[in-house]
Amino acid sequence: MEVVIIGSGPAGYTAAIYASRAGLSPVMFTGFNLGGQLMDTGDVENFPGYPNGITGPLMMEDFKNQALRFGTDIRYKTITSVDFSKKPFIITDEDGNSYQSNSVIISTGAHAKYLGLDSEKKFSGYGVSACATCDGFFYRDMNVIVVGGGDTACEEALYLSNICSSVTMLVRSDKMRASNIMQNRVKNNSKIKIEYNTHILEILGDKVVNMVMTNNGVFSCDGVFIAIGHKPNTDIFKEQLELDNEGYIVTKPGTTKTNVEGVFACGDVQDKTYRQAITAAGTGCMAALDVERYLSNLK
Repeated sequence: MEVVIIGSGPAGYTAAIYASRAGLSPVMFTGFNLGGQLMDTGDVENFPGYPNGITGPLMMEDFKNQALRFGTDIRYKTITSVDFSKKPFIITDEDGNSYQSNSVIISTGAHAKYLGLDSEKKFSGYGVSACATCDGFFYRDMNVIVVGGGDTACEEALYLSNICSSVTMLVRSDKMRASNIMQNRVKNNSKIKIEYNTHILEILGDKVVNMVMTNNGVFSCDGVFIAIGHKPNTDIFKEQLELDNEGYIVTKPGTTKTNVEGVFACGDVQDKTYRQAITAAGTGCMAALDVERYLSNLK
């Protein structure tokens, strides 16, 4: 194989579209979460080209069909181990089948950390979200809760304060983990209220969220944003690639190149800042172009 793409989602599918159009005959292993985080997303209204909006699963179906149109070989398997110590690289799937490839694009993404409540799953897309940038628009002039006390939670709260009537931050301990500058920003925002030593016991509602039960009582709300961080899907790459202290793949600035020549990473697996479908797709394009240049130099 010339190119193997590990993982789907907007980054992987875009890489597949570009690589297949370049005649590289990419083989994609979709992984267990076919389509990535967008498969758990309701309405997507901020991706160019969809003026009336579209659901995450339908958008990923469009991406997949476009990749298939240009000849991408999509295999619905999960890669469980890799060996980047020699070339060609060796990739092994869940059934123990091994494949060799001259180059690899990693687009395994990341997943939001949740509280672990059954009601979180029940109301996912119906009042529970892990992305204010993605879903905040739907809560205009409403009252929402942000769970978390780090920089991510502060960023979510500040973003939502420009849209919502009120934002209540629930912080589990007696202090926030966020940087001082972020703490000062939320504390000085009149639309944001902070509740310390408070954690959610249950999320309640009739079809959609309307309140949360905490250790300190009940809070009425129209939505709950979980902002306790993300975890990149990089476990199988720990001994193979350079990762940062949060587990994200380190890429060379301005490229998708990893510390192993011939291995590239795109999307949320290497991006802990933006985490948007459009930015993931952009790095997917970059990865395919980087691979094309890499392979042409081998000839």
